[in-house]
Parts: sequence; C-alpha cells; structure tokens
Amino acid sequence: MISKTIEQALNAQINAEFWSAYLYLSMSCRFASNGYKGIANWFKIQHREENDHAYIMIDYLVRRGGKVTLEPIADVPSEWATPHEAFADTLKHEQKVTSMINALYAAAEAEHDYATRQMLNWYVAEQVEEEDSVQEILDSLMRIGNDATGLYQLDLELAKRTYTAPKAE
Repeated sequence: MISKTIEQALNAQINAEFWSAYLYLSMSCRFASNGYKGIANWFKIQHREENDHAYIMIDYLVRRGGKVTLEPIADVPSEWATPHEAFADTLKHEQKVTSMINALYAAAEAEHDYATRQMLNWYVAEQVEEEDSVQEILDSLMRIGNDATGLYQLDLELAKRTYTAPKAE
C-alpha cells in the first residue's frame, strides 16, 4: 500500500506530466502553422512521450493501491517568436521537471518507499536524456544564428525523429 504523502506527490507529478504534454503540443501546433514541419514533429513526439510518462505513473499508482486524482491542466503558452526561444523555454521546463522528480524521489526516500524510489530511477535517467537532447538542439541553434539555410537543415533533421514508446520498468 502506498502512503497518502506519496499518492498526493505522484498525483501532482501526473498533472505536471500532462501539463508538459500540453505545452509540447502547443509548441508543435505553433511551429506546424509556421511551416517548420521538423520542429513541429520534434515537439509532437515530445508531447507523446510526456503523456506516456504520466500513464506510467498512473499505472504504477494503481498497482500500488493508490487513487489517481486527475486535476485540471493549467493554461500553457502558445506563442514563441523563434525556434530558439521555444527550445530555451523547453530546457528551462525540463530542468524544472528534473527538480520535481528529484523532490518526489526525496519524498519516497523519506517515506522509506523503496518501490517508488526504484520506479523513479527511470525518470531520473530520463530527465538527464531530456535535458541533454534539448541542449544539443539549442547548441545547434546557437551555431546557426540567423542563417536560414542552417535552420532549414535543422528542421529537416528534426523531421527524422521517430516515436519510441518508453520502457520504464
């Protein structure tokens, strides 16, 4: 049986994961409508991954005898002036999610909830990957600067990203 403290913390993280998904869907729509099909694709896949992150936690919470409580999703931004601005916001957001996962891990540790801590190990590693992936794109955007050809090439590269369902356990 899972403690009420961890149940509440997991429910808050589930909401945060769905908010992240909604944010990335908003970014995808924004760049799709501006002709950046590759960037839109990258964010659309990110949207799917964030939904999966929430579903993994939902399944875990149910398996541990907890109650899933879905809260409303807060509004997300819908405008970014440039791809660089969107990816900079993405990095800041992923860093915030990392701190949230770390706090959840610390709560599981404080509760001596080793099963939840074990489940969260995957999320800890996933956040390292998330931040690294976005930083690589930001580094490319910094090198590209205002070069339209470079941005076109990056957009083509990001169009190649494919969805892979996570294997959390």
